[in-house]
Amino acid sequence: MGHLSTPTADRSQHKMPQENKKKRNQRTKRKHADDDDPAVQESSKRRKSTEGGEEADRVPLPAQDELFDNAYPQADKPFFGMLDEDEQEYFKRADDMLETNAFGDAEERTLFLSNVYREAEGKELKIAQSQSCSRLMERLIQLSNSSQLKQLFQAFSGNFVHLFSHRFASHCCQALFLRAASLVTYEVLAPAAKSADGTKEALSPDEVYVSMENLFLHTLAEIEGSVGYLMTGQYASHVLRVLLLVLAGEPLDQDSTKHLLQSKRKETVTVPGTEPSSGQAAEKSRSVPKSFTEALEKLIAESVVGLDTEQLRALATHPNANPTLQLLLKLELSHFGKQRAKDETSIVRKLLPDDPIKADNGSGAFISGLIYDSVGSHLVEQIVRYAPGKMFKSLNKEFFKEKLALFARNDIAGYVICRVLERMSKDDLFAAHETLIPALPDLLQRNRTLVIRTLIERCAIRDIDTQTIAVQIESAFRGADGLDVKKFLKLEQTPEIDGESRETPHDSVQSSSEETGGPTSSSRPAESSKVHLNLLAQAMLLVPGSLSGLLLDGLIGLEPSALLQMAKDFVATRTLQAALKTRNASIIERRKLVQRFYGNFGEMAVDKGASHVVDCIWEGTHGLAFIRERIAEELAENEAQLRDSQYGRAVWKNWKMDIYKRKRAEWIRQSKVKASNDGFQSFSELDLNKKEGGVKTPLQLARERHAAKRAAKEKNDWRGPSTASNAIVPLANGEATPAATASA
Repeated sequence: MGHLSTPTADRSQHKMPQENKKKRNQRTKRKHADDDDPAVQESSKRRKSTEGGEEADRVPLPAQDELFDNAYPQADKPFFGMLDEDEQEYFKRADDMLETNAFGDAEERTLFLSNVYREAEGKELKIAQSQSCSRLMERLIQLSNSSQLKQLFQAFSGNFVHLFSHRFASHCCQALFLRAASLVTYEVLAPAAKSADGTKEALSPDEVYVSMENLFLHTLAEIEGSVGYLMTGQYASHVLRVLLLVLAGEPLDQDSTKHLLQSKRKETVTVPGTEPSSGQAAEKSRSVPKSFTEALEKLIAESVVGLDTEQLRALATHPNANPTLQLLLKLELSHFGKQRAKDETSIVRKLLPDDPIKADNGSGAFISGLIYDSVGSHLVEQIVRYAPGKMFKSLNKEFFKEKLALFARNDIAGYVICRVLERMSKDDLFAAHETLIPALPDLLQRNRTLVIRTLIERCAIRDIDTQTIAVQIESAFRGADGLDVKKFLKLEQTPEIDGESRETPHDSVQSSSEETGGPTSSSRPAESSKVHLNLLAQAMLLVPGSLSGLLLDGLIGLEPSALLQMAKDFVATRTLQAALKTRNASIIERRKLVQRFYGNFGEMAVDKGASHVVDCIWEGTHGLAFIRERIAEELAENEAQLRDSQYGRAVWKNWKMDIYKRKRAEWIRQSKVKASNDGFQSFSELDLNKKEGGVKTPLQLARERHAAKRAAKEKNDWRGPSTASNAIVPLANGEATPAATASA
């Protein structure tokens, strides 16, 4: 291991690579070491603060490059040759066709893929290592069936270690493992000789069926002995993490694991108009064969075999090895039980061999050094989250309990404190609450809102009173009439927005708040403190009592022009949407807040951010059908303006304004029905319930009862009055018979 640089996924910015070029100067590589790796990118948000001497007790970590340079020497990279000009031109045209999805139907594309595979036979390694054609390989993998993926596995067999370490081929290996993961699950649940589409795989008489499970196991056997080198590789480490998640059956497409698999700058290679068939399975845990669990246990053990405590700790601050070490520790403790921490060969025991862990022993010095480290603090988070209860209590008592306020002030150590708060019991959390309350004004001044937000969320879960937190927030942002919302949410900051980024329409009520999961977005630059304060405000709205009441009162007290500005602000608009939808607002508070927008709905409906507020007002007017009708009337008056805007058209559709214009009585009936429901329903849900006999109005229920009574009365009238000839006479055995028959 001779370099610390991280993978660069933006391949379009570089010329055709020379496969056999010499090793570059170490200092040049280390200059760009923090550009792309996920651990380093996330840690870029954790700039160390030098105020207040908060790192006075930090134990500096020694220089560790030599430790893993000697442990993992750089392997020689083979050269598989290069494509000639005609081959490059053919595959480039094929890539263009797949990128534009220039096919009439699926059958035509399937035939095209078969032809490309036939042409690529024997050239797979050259294509994977080609800068211009490796994208084609990734697209082919996304569209390949089971037999074609197995063909690629066999083509790569024997060279996986080199492909993992290659700048472009590593992307192809990642795509191959991600695509094949769902097929392994299918083979576990389905007959052996069928592909994922339910059709039998075509096998020649001389061909032997090989399962996807065996292909993965052969791959693991091939990389055996090279795991340590792959962990520190700038490209191979990403592929190794994917392989670990596949073996563990963990979700492959979640935010919690996505940052471990790729850098933020990774180029997204897809085929327009299609979705990879592995997408659904990637969102949830998968069933894996027993052999995968055994292979995972062996791989975890092999990753640290031959490493002593000093060498393993060196990986904790390595920008490439740290995310892999995090994942290994998580899988070891979550899949094989926390009792593994007692095993002398386990990762967590090798990292922290002292029992108990004290500040004056080696394990304590190691933890103290990592807490403030921009890379190593991520590992401390995983230790806090997954460590056995006894170890966590020891760490909390020795390191965190008395220094919560000190750590919370630091923008790196604050992330660790959040994990500690999430793990605490109710009694410990209450003690932490009492410790942090006096420090809240200082934390708010420093914009360390993440710890405050986590404290609020955990107190709500543990049922701890948050009134003192509300008092501290109000005192920090006090205005003439209570909370100064403008100052709290930094509404004066209005960063410029790229004109192109404002041209993305929304299609539903929920698109604004659910697509990105928060106000941060790469296309929407914003002041970091403003974003975090708005996230804090949204967390406050979810807590019943003084916290949500404080913010709601502040919003209602704003003048209409300030609320309109807030609705159009792409960060603050999410806080306003949360205020309109929260269940902690009374009907009077929602009515007062909505009425502040009267006269501005036409303008709001055509704005990118404010249009989502108009959508949320539908839910915010729950129980206020007359306000909905007034807003619809205002939207109808601005129909031409709304139809000329992509955002206005979305609002028009979401509010079902076409029904309002043509069948106003029907719209009012549906609006009143929805306004009286306990929960929010869209118009489409209401129509579905109507067809399925779902939610019914009180009038409908009364009509049904009346109809039932009338039917029963008519049935009795048809039978006629009871006379001597048709009266029912009970028999001795309990049966009944007409009286005429009984007398006979």
